[in-house]
Amino acid sequence: MSGHAGAADGRRLAVSVALEPMEADPIAQTPLEPDANSRPPNIVIRGYGQYYDVRTPEGIVRCTVRGVLKRARRKTDPVAVGDRVEITLTGPGEGVIEAVAPRLRTLSRRARGTEDVEQVILANPDQLVAVFAVAEPEPHPRMLDRFLIIAEARGLGAAVCVNKIDLDPTGELRRIFDPYRAAGYPVIETSATTGVGIDELRAILRGKVSALSGPSGVGKSSLINALHPELDLRVGEISAVTGKGRHTTTATTLILLDDETYIADTPGIRQLGFWGIDFEHLDRYFPEFRPYLDQCYYADCTHLTEPGCAVLAAVEAGSIDLDRYESYRALRAGTGDDR
Repeated sequence: MSGHAGAADGRRLAVSVALEPMEADPIAQTPLEPDANSRPPNIVIRGYGQYYDVRTPEGIVRCTVRGVLKRARRKTDPVAVGDRVEITLTGPGEGVIEAVAPRLRTLSRRARGTEDVEQVILANPDQLVAVFAVAEPEPHPRMLDRFLIIAEARGLGAAVCVNKIDLDPTGELRRIFDPYRAAGYPVIETSATTGVGIDELRAILRGKVSALSGPSGVGKSSLINALHPELDLRVGEISAVTGKGRHTTTATTLILLDDETYIADTPGIRQLGFWGIDFEHLDRYFPEFRPYLDQCYYADCTHLTEPGCAVLAAVEAGSIDLDRYESYRALRAGTGDDR
């Protein structure tokens, strides 16, 4: 239902799940399948400082947050886009968020200037779609690896969207993404300009809450416009000086494509920080490593220098891509840019 809810009788919009507003949620390390029948129907779709737009069965309600939630969740955002919430209506199209359902998963990073405070980019996503362009700006596989590691660590499904393929008529530029196909990730090639691949992307998104994440300028907003033309999201330009994209999305927005499909247009992230990643088990977050992990001579093999390492042998044999391994090696050895 579109539009704003008009009730102003102080009703608390009913939910069918026991809500727990008092404790921060642990970081999910394994996939959890949400029960659609037990999740609150009200979902936060946008935040504006102290205000949040909540989509309810009765329409969109602009809400503030009950103070007890702010006090109880000091190590994480008390409310985030994607949260399922219970609200009380206070006026036409206005309300107060009273409680937040436990988060099944989060796409998060460390809050700027802190060591232990979580900034939730998106709550309760089902998958992360990492969007990179073949050119303008030039793709950086190490950044893509970071997105995929975060998805793996959070128990999220992951896919790679290679956009602007109209800039690569020979197909040569997109070969840089071949190792991700080999690792088992769906790789969708798209052009928001020509419409190529949009139907395939729509099929990947259908029925899920998906985060479209990637560096600025790769065409996330253009892709969303192609999926949902009436939105007419602002499209950024590429700086001729830096070759990097100008930010056009300043906050996460959850967009309803149909009754069962949401996509989150997340802000461009030039340097993605890790949050809650267990680097002792980093090898688990590289799918192409998994067939070899129980074949190493040492049970606690780091796959860096140990003799009898099955992962190193697979790299030497060409079964694991060398660049992907070097990305793992830099992070495992503690020399990655944002360790």
